Amino acid sequence: MATFSLGKHPHVDLCDLLKLEGWVESGAMAKSLIADGLVTVDGAVETRKRCKIVAGQTVEFNGNRITVQA
Repeated sequence: MATFSLGKHPHVDLCDLLKLEGWVESGAMAKSLIADGLVTVDGAVETRKRCKIVAGQTVEFNGNRITVQA
């Protein structure tokens, strides 16, 4: 499974994570897909575009899965 490092940051916004991982082409696309209920966080559908993703959480979208690390 892939991992994403937060580095010095306490969290990453869900829409930003999708962009940073290259799963979407733009922030607008990420926000739209999240609002449509196509992204899950820890197995539950997440519709908050700016949901704060912290270390230990797993995000899934379109067959991609990533675990966030500190």
